[in-house]
Amino acid sequence: MARHSTHPGGASRVRRRALLVAVVLAVLVALAGLTAYLTRDGRNPSEPPAPAPISPTASSPAPSPSQPHTPSVRPRALPVPPKTHDPITFGKAAAAALWSYDTRAYSQAGLRKALHGWLTTEAKYADSASVDKLVPSPALWKEMAANGQFATAKVHEGHFPNAFTRALQEDPGAIADAYVYAVTVSGKQSIAWKGSTAGGAESRTITVAVQCRPHQPCSLGGVMPSVAP
Repeated sequence: MARHSTHPGGASRVRRRALLVAVVLAVLVALAGLTAYLTRDGRNPSEPPAPAPISPTASSPAPSPSQPHTPSVRPRALPVPPKTHDPITFGKAAAAALWSYDTRAYSQAGLRKALHGWLTTEAKYADSASVDKLVPSPALWKEMAANGQFATAKVHEGHFPNAFTRALQEDPGAIADAYVYAVTVSGKQSIAWKGSTAGGAESRTITVAVQCRPHQPCSLGGVMPSVAP
């Protein structure tokens, strides 16, 4: 059963998340799922599906010298946000970063720190907790690292949700305060590990809040609690 956090920073995180959602709601007046999120009775919002680790130890034996050697894949660097003023371009890059990880190349804490670097520096619009939910826990990361597990992402497309587009057409000035855009991205996440010739793949869809002020590059506001079509 979920319990209310007694951590001093818990209340501020809830306020930041509520503010972020409220800003997007100012434009996404018909965005499904957010009303339930704002009126929740202390329970956590529904979480986007986290990458499911696949352990080779339970399903396949370790490769023997007689088996063909699996080609090595060069470890990937930590994700760096692009310098762009296009919210869709940034949203697609953010989704790819959130769906990717490499336990061979860096630590769980290193990935969290890198992803936090994508967030807007305007604290009231930055929802770091929603980003952290997509990063495997330290304990799970340790287990995944023992198998050299990594994930790559392929983005298929990104767009403004229908409700967002309609609301902007009706009131173009609604976004002029925070400049926070909603971007929905779809793609595929592929997971592999050492000794595997083929990993698992799963389709992904996510809606992210992207802040793009006129005179500075875009940054991430957070991950919305539900996907907007």
